[in-house]
Amino acid sequence: MLLISCPNCGPRDETEFHYGGQAHIAYPENPNDLTDREWAEYLFYRENTKGTFAERWVHSTGCRQWFNMLRDTVSYDIHSIYAMGQPRPDITGTSTTGTGAGVAGGPGLAPGAATTGSATTGAAAPTSSEGV
Repeated sequence: MLLISCPNCGPRDETEFHYGGQAHIAYPENPNDLTDREWAEYLFYRENTKGTFAERWVHSTGCRQWFNMLRDTVSYDIHSIYAMGQPRPDITGTSTTGTGAGVAGGPGLAPGAATTGSATTGAAAPTSSEGV
């Protein structure tokens, strides 16, 4: 299972979250002016990236807030978690010197977050009494 670091609540088990599709898809400015094909492309045509992919997620059983995540679709490694409305972070370089990123859990992750999305070992998911 993935350990996802909610920007508001901290690290939580993936079962507390729901996937919301590809991030950074702008709603059409004038949807009534679109042809049926253009509207269908907006609704259904998405990238199917093998590798790092920007996704939307919602913490559905916690704070119920949406956020974006850069996740590797092959290894499930989580590279970055960032707020809705923020531009996609550049993860080409691994150095975070001087950027403030990488503190307490990896580039762009909330404090206490795991640097990968690998399964948790030896750590139980927080219970509802632990401040969800």
